[in-house]
Amino acid sequence: MNCMAISTAYSHIQQKLQDEECVVLDGAIATELQALGARNFQLSDSDHWGFEALHHSPETVFEVHKSYVAAGCDIVTTNTYGILDAPAARGIKPDGETEPLHWINLARESISLARSAIHEFKKDDECAVAFSVGGDIVTADNLTTIKLLLRNFRDSPPDLVLFETLSLMKADYTREAISLILEADIPVWLSFRRCRDGVCGIHGQLWGGPEGDYFGRLAAELEQDGVAAILINCLPAYRVSGTLPWLADFTDLPLGAYPNLGRYIDPEWKLDEDTTPEDYADMALMWRAEGAKILGGCCGVRPAHIEAMAKALQGTSPREPIGQTARKPGPKPAVKDSLAVVDPWVDLEGREIFPLPLPKIHCDPGVFVPTQGSYLAWKYLLNHKIGKDQRCMDIGCGAGLLSIQLALNGATEVTAIDVEENAVANTLTNAFRNGVADRVIGKTTDLYTLKPRDKIDIVIASLYQMPTDPNGKISGHRPIDYWGRNILDHCITLLPKLLKDDGTAYIMQISLLGQQKTEHLLREVGFQSRIVDYSLYQFSPVFLENMAQIERVERESDAYHFTFGDSHVMVMYLIEARRA
Repeated sequence: MNCMAISTAYSHIQQKLQDEECVVLDGAIATELQALGARNFQLSDSDHWGFEALHHSPETVFEVHKSYVAAGCDIVTTNTYGILDAPAARGIKPDGETEPLHWINLARESISLARSAIHEFKKDDECAVAFSVGGDIVTADNLTTIKLLLRNFRDSPPDLVLFETLSLMKADYTREAISLILEADIPVWLSFRRCRDGVCGIHGQLWGGPEGDYFGRLAAELEQDGVAAILINCLPAYRVSGTLPWLADFTDLPLGAYPNLGRYIDPEWKLDEDTTPEDYADMALMWRAEGAKILGGCCGVRPAHIEAMAKALQGTSPREPIGQTARKPGPKPAVKDSLAVVDPWVDLEGREIFPLPLPKIHCDPGVFVPTQGSYLAWKYLLNHKIGKDQRCMDIGCGAGLLSIQLALNGATEVTAIDVEENAVANTLTNAFRNGVADRVIGKTTDLYTLKPRDKIDIVIASLYQMPTDPNGKISGHRPIDYWGRNILDHCITLLPKLLKDDGTAYIMQISLLGQQKTEHLLREVGFQSRIVDYSLYQFSPVFLENMAQIERVERESDAYHFTFGDSHVMVMYLIEARRA
């Protein structure tokens, strides 16, 4: 096999890495093709993630590449992520022809389009072309595809080959494919769908069992094989934090990341439209501070995100403290001469409470927003530093307010559980926003099917509570619950299985549920309780809709609320429960 000389563009990339300048990858291609309305375009695994656009809409592929070069990327990735499956397809028939177009021709076209886009900006010696290969080389046919590509690279080589979204690399042909490319003197970069805990899914869920330091040891072996860089991709942004510094304990290779801002769920693509380019740039600065030397974007990351990131990363160094790397805030407005600068308000403990140190919480559509009960529990967690050096669980996490506060208080681990998958995902994203993603674990589960494994120190539960008439119109999507306490009662019965002997539960309960039933249940499971805080809460519309059932429950139990004219007010209690 003929060997190829390292290109000028790739030499430029090497120099940037040597000088510890950040190398900027481009962003998503297939999702951008969809956004630009490419002709005859379908985005899915069965349609090879947009590979066919090289024939149906090459001008759109060209425009996508140009947009990323204009945004400031150093590496343009070819539109060939799905090429391993392309040879097995029936072929792409050009308009008016009966014979399918050869996939190798499209592979050549992909490199040509990327080069042309770079040439438009006269960056031929600065911006490199990475030939994308998506997924592990798992069959002999896949390996043959790589061999055929190498034959054609003799005439139109890329500057490097980027294997993307790798997973296991066990008992397959991936190592052999890497060796073949390296023998041709083409640099190889590898990117994995992995965090330090193992292989990740698109939601950040772990796909395998415990692996120990397998990924780190694999990185060290790949460095010895001659691989030039290790990256992670195709995982949520919150999974990036903590992985790169961990990998740095095993390898001296340049490390990088390009996570998702969205995910494909057949038959449509769901993008994260809430993460602005500025938000993404801020996250990139955090990864840079953790040692990242190569940064870009995967599915859903658009040219505006890459442009903001590229500008923010200029002049930064890897492993530079976040306080020095992050964007500096602008000057504060000048205070009028007639006003003196005042100290911020503090509480009785001397802690600043203006502004209140509420965690940064964004609520995704369909996720329950924090309630008055959540705020009551949050205030208690904050004031008493609940969770420090302890393992905790937040039952019914919603958007993650309580989970994140426990982590901010110094919890060693917080398991956030909710029956809604999008709520768990929202919590994990918010954990990343607050810098505690490494200590918050998400789990989608129904409380009735929860099977505790190891016992923990702290349980916090702010659960949905609403008496509903079985014969009336049900408000919302929650199940019928005559007394409004089914979930609360089941949570109490789980406490002995969840908590260590000296563990503590904090449970929010509204006065509409009564005290006697709660106390009887707690005694039955061997717990005693006390009220550590309470607050008043005016009925929201959904409570008013269920007023007839609330009044019925109050007549039949010790439940109660207050009435002030036309206003109805309940009490929210925060119960502390411990073993008797």
